[in-house]
Amino acid sequence: MRDTISPSPELAAIVARWINAYGRGDGETVAHLFSDDAALSYFGSAEGEAWKGDALRRGMEQYIGEVPRFKWHVEELRGFECGSLGWVEWEATIEGIETGQSAHLRSTVILKLDKGSWKIVHVHNSIPVNNVEGFGYEARGFEELLDAALSTPHEVGQSGIATIMFTDIADSTKIAEAIGDTLWSDALGRHLRLVETQIVGSGGRTVKSLGDGVMSSFASARAALLAAQNIQQANAAETNEPKLRVRIGLHTGEVITSDADHFGTVVNKAARIAALAAPSDIRVSDATRIMVGGSQDFQFAEQMTVPLKGLEGEHTIFKLKWLETT
Repeated sequence: MRDTISPSPELAAIVARWINAYGRGDGETVAHLFSDDAALSYFGSAEGEAWKGDALRRGMEQYIGEVPRFKWHVEELRGFECGSLGWVEWEATIEGIETGQSAHLRSTVILKLDKGSWKIVHVHNSIPVNNVEGFGYEARGFEELLDAALSTPHEVGQSGIATIMFTDIADSTKIAEAIGDTLWSDALGRHLRLVETQIVGSGGRTVKSLGDGVMSSFASARAALLAAQNIQQANAAETNEPKLRVRIGLHTGEVITSDADHFGTVVNKAARIAALAAPSDIRVSDATRIMVGGSQDFQFAEQMTVPLKGLEGEHTIFKLKWLETT
């Protein structure tokens, strides 16, 4: 019988205790939870934080003693197991107790059963940065859609404050090449119907669609954010193959239908923010977040300040955490 992957609150609790020990400087407990396996390895988030095997076991207690004490504010903690192997993925804000500084961190911890006890065999930490900072890269899927939208600004059909949303399918070219034109056409049609349903159902309207990208407009930021969440949730619930992942970006600003420059600025920023989104991410501008205030319907994370192509200065954007929102 094949092993199946199942959720594991036990492993999540073990890793949580391990991180708490790490944060309070309890190097003995941290080292005790390491496996004796030769494959043991640890990759931290800083240059040079890469250790393996006995060097890790011998040096960890001393290293922990030098690390400033910290608290962690968990955003996500999920454990899974499959036979004698398991893993935990977690995401949190780490706050230095002595330094007062904080950083966003995400990590994967792999564990294995050693004589009936779960032990850590691999740790990989990372501090997420956007594509521009990390790789000098922006997703290019929005360029043609942006150009098409800017060529016909009158189609937004409203003046005043509006929230503009861009969506597109991640890795669409690779998927289309892999499955062929017929299956891709069917998959794309289903996806565009799903997006349109959620846009209209949230009170928005489609401004322009091109290929697998859609630009839409909403009279309220709340409606736009709900639509973005609903698109991701509905897309994640799809059982048809291929499984598609969507990037979404939103910005709120003044739309003046008689002035293409004003229209273009709002749309341009929304598209640039969408281009920074990872597959399955929703990224929003600070203006969009401000519009919904402290609403309990939305959870935001990963604040970052970045340059945006074609726009002056630095811009603050956030991640909308759709998975934890019902």
